[in-house]
Amino acid sequence: MKKLFSLLVSSVCALGFVSAQDVIDGVYEKVTTVEKEIIPYDDIREADVFWSKRIWRSIDIREKMNLIFAYPQQPLIEIIHTAASNGDLSVYDMTVLDADQFKQKLAVEKVGMIGNSIDTITRINPITLQQEEVIQVNEFDPTKVIKYKVKEDWFFDEETSTFQVRIIGLAPVIEAYSTDGSYLGDETMYWVYYPDLRPILAKYEAYNTGNDAIRLSWEDIFEARYFSSYITKESNVYDRVIQEYATGLDALFESDKIKQTLFEFEHDLWSY
Repeated sequence: MKKLFSLLVSSVCALGFVSAQDVIDGVYEKVTTVEKEIIPYDDIREADVFWSKRIWRSIDIREKMNLIFAYPQQPLIEIIHTAASNGDLSVYDMTVLDADQFKQKLAVEKVGMIGNSIDTITRINPITLQQEEVIQVNEFDPTKVIKYKVKEDWFFDEETSTFQVRIIGLAPVIEAYSTDGSYLGDETMYWVYYPDLRPILAKYEAYNTGNDAIRLSWEDIFEARYFSSYITKESNVYDRVIQEYATGLDALFESDKIKQTLFEFEHDLWSY
């Protein structure tokens, strides 16, 4: 009888353990995003592109439409930085000239050091009441990433008669502070070649503000242009950014002017 009782208790415990492992947080199991594969881009021939324009823009995640980029459960920077730190994604060094041309890869060891710092602070020992210096290790804080730089090409494909845009590169921008807490400005962490990043982004779910049942991946967000941004540079003979010749409202007006030029170019391609 004792053996039978022990066996019964063991079976109940085993069933309880299995049920605990199979708990689904919701009414159905969400597997669509995890199993999703990217749709390959069409092969564009040089002969079919009769016009193109390179644009650089900035996504400020503090804007209301861009709050999904800072979604606490899975912010975009954690996906990118974790993949880069594990060696699953190559990122390119910002210290070299023309870093956004993806010339020099950043070593995995250096990627892990970005955003980390060691400070020496002075504090009062609660026991001896004497001042003492303490070494404080500051790890990378994803909340300090406030912007993303985007490098993209706009072009017209004669074969399909379509006006298209392709993202070429992405760069997270972090707020930099001195040891005394003074704000030093924005600092670009590294550049990422977007075609290499697409398969990774497709595996991670982004927050959909309109419908929890429709699963959007981070790759969907970028391909659908589901973000707000402003242009910081267009290809030009002086190779200068807008901030070099316009500031404040004038810079925003210049950004809108470039955006309007792209719209009018596409509009003028057709007759109605």
